[in-house]
Formats: sequence, C-alpha cells, structure tokens
Amino acid sequence: MQDDNERIRPPPSSSSWHSGCNLGTHTILKPLTMPDIQITEVDAPAESDQMSSPTDSRGLKPVQEDTPQLMRTRSDVGVRRRGNVRTPSDQRRIRRHRFSINGHFYNHKTSVFTPAYGSVTNVRINSTMTTPQVLKLLLNKFKIENSAEEFALYVVHTSGEKQKLKNTDYPLIARILQGPCEQVSKVFLMEKDQVEEVTYDVAQYIKFEMPVLKSFIQKLQEEEDREVKKLMRKYTVLRLMIRQRLEEIAETPETI
Repeated sequence: MQDDNERIRPPPSSSSWHSGCNLGTHTILKPLTMPDIQITEVDAPAESDQMSSPTDSRGLKPVQEDTPQLMRTRSDVGVRRRGNVRTPSDQRRIRRHRFSINGHFYNHKTSVFTPAYGSVTNVRINSTMTTPQVLKLLLNKFKIENSAEEFALYVVHTSGEKQKLKNTDYPLIARILQGPCEQVSKVFLMEKDQVEEVTYDVAQYIKFEMPVLKSFIQKLQEEEDREVKKLMRKYTVLRLMIRQRLEEIAETPETI
C-alpha cells in the first residue's frame, strides 16, 4: 500500500548517469518495487472526555490558534425599565429610616446610631417646655429608639459639678441662668442610672492632686477630733450637774 505523504521516486534511467559511461557494459536494473505499508486503526477509548488532536506523519501535534470569542449580551434596546414609584407613606418611612448624621450613614434595620461623648447639637425649644419634652426632641433628632425615661439632662460645670434637672424644671431657663459662656457650663444628655450627681462641695476638691487631698483629709480629721472632745466635755459637765442636783433632792426631808 502506498502512503500519500511519501514522495514517489521514478526509476533510474540512462539520463541519470554521467556522460562518457559505457551503456553497453551497464547491467540491467530490475524495476524498483515499493514496500507494502500496513496501517492499523487504534481503538479509541470509550467515553473519553477529551478529543485527540490530529498528528502528522512525524508524530507532532499541530499548534491550535486561539480564536477570540465574544460573549453574547442582551441588548438594552428591548429592555423596558420599571418605574420607581413610591407612595407618600413609603417616602416618609425612607426619610426617617435612612439618613446621615454628621456624615455617618444610618439604617435602622442594620445598626443603632449612638452619638459620641461630647457631640454638640441644637434643638429649637421655648421657655415653657419641660425636661421630658426636651428629652424627646433630642432623642428624635439623634434617632435613638430608647425610651426618654432612661435618660436625664445634667448641667455640667467646668469644676466637675453635675446637677440633674428635674422633670418639672425648664432646661432653657436653667441654661440662661448659667450665663452666656458655654465654656463654664453645658447641658449634657446622659443615662440616668450610670451618672452620679456631684454637688458643689464635692466638686471643688475634684481637681486637686492626691497629696493635697490627703492633707485636707488630715485637717478635717483633726477638726473632727476637736469637735468630739468639745462635745464630750460639754455633756460631762451636764451629767455632773444633774447628779449633784439629784443628790441634793435626796438629802432634803420630805415635806407634808
């Protein structure tokens, strides 16, 4: 059998010899016979996942060129967008539940906004509004969902004094009485159970250092001891006077 890829060579003739040779003395050549080549088919493996690439007569695999393929996408021409129409109630709910406070995004479904300590805010109030009413305004502005009964308003001075405003007080009047300077005293919104009220007598000793405070305690202890001794002498004298009078009454005879 003849291979298609193999080149066919013609039999040698007299023209292939050099000139000047003796043709009569040349031996007679036999015709060239082509060898028979048998090709057997190899059984392909059953259920093969990959296809074998064709090979040439030398057993080399041709290099497959990568052809660019474009992904088919849906055209926007035939797409009809749905209108985003919201009812007035939905718009009010979105405005209440999604907004920004000092640049921070707030969403009531995922987080609860807690203002940092010292955050300053302003609310519009009048002199007739009581402390619970002002608390509700502040909680509504910061979007705090806790009850207003858990908080209280405190007037905090620079000396450390903390004065709690009662429910019957008027925060605007209390703020005006503190003076126009905001550095002297401020009104803070704090939790009711975690803040202890500090009086003026205690606040005037807060900023002193420990050695000075210890000296104050020593002086107070000495003054207390002097007062205790003074009271003991006073009541000792009174006790003696009472006993002396009782003895005098017991010595005198009873009159009928």
